[in-house]
Amino acid sequence: MATAVLVAVVVGGGVLLLMRRLFPRKNAVKLLSYPANSMQGKTVIVTGANCGIGKALAGELLKLHARVIMACRDRQRAEEAANDIKKQAGPEQGEVVVKHLDLASLRSVRKFCEEIKQEESKIDVLVNNAGLYQCPYMKTEDGFEMQLGVNHLGHFLLTHLLLDLLKSSAPSRIVVVSSKLYKYGHINFDDLNSESSYNKAFCYSQSKLANLLFTLELSHQLEGSGVTVNALTPGIVRTRLGRHVKIPFLAKPLFYLASHLFFKSPLEGAQTPLYLACSPEVERVSGKCFANCEEEQLMEKATDEQAANRLWEVSRNMVGLAD
Repeated sequence: MATAVLVAVVVGGGVLLLMRRLFPRKNAVKLLSYPANSMQGKTVIVTGANCGIGKALAGELLKLHARVIMACRDRQRAEEAANDIKKQAGPEQGEVVVKHLDLASLRSVRKFCEEIKQEESKIDVLVNNAGLYQCPYMKTEDGFEMQLGVNHLGHFLLTHLLLDLLKSSAPSRIVVVSSKLYKYGHINFDDLNSESSYNKAFCYSQSKLANLLFTLELSHQLEGSGVTVNALTPGIVRTRLGRHVKIPFLAKPLFYLASHLFFKSPLEGAQTPLYLACSPEVERVSGKCFANCEEEQLMEKATDEQAANRLWEVSRNMVGLAD
């Protein structure tokens, strides 16, 4: 048995290496380069900045001399991540601030926003990056299905509570991290909170579609304010996002090998949010979605104005913002 497994791993690995040579990943990611002080004097909030895309993005912003607020649920891991990116940023860098934010708790979101409004005179960029992927059925502190609660509703409330500060800081930007997996979801208004049934893959796709519809409606709400909002789909990136996915033990070696061969690194995955946060090319662009630093054509379900408006009103009610 052990010999068979070893042979399978070796042969499988050889096949993967051959495929990587014969079929290199298309659209290789080009790392962006901006002047070293291009974000100097700017304050950027990045949710979920302790690992993956968020950490890589925070590190790049730090190199550009931004004041980076790492908004994370696990403060200890965030502090460790902050130390890492400060070491990698070099002697000339911006400033890092670590703050606690649990998007699965509306109470935590409100507390975070109150602290930000008391301590910060402006916000130049808000990056809604944190997310959960295909977790077992759980509910947030406020009783929402966890993926909807963290990926959509937590960021929905966060953004709303910081809008006045973003507007007073204009020109400013909001960046929303979605996923191409939105294609496999729809907004189930009849059971938005998955009370009747739970499918973890569908709920993730639903939450990512909600991100896109939120971006669409918010762009209309912000017209003329000097605040732009754009979404992005980063592609398949080697992060901890898939930690809830169960991989058979014997398949793990091949999966990890494949991930290093074919998935983007966190730094590569961070290029499009970095572009949307920094580039003068999108200074006045709003309500769009990007992939690999280029505008992405979305499916009709993600550009449905009626669904976007309905989701907006339902979400306001769910997070307690209704008049």
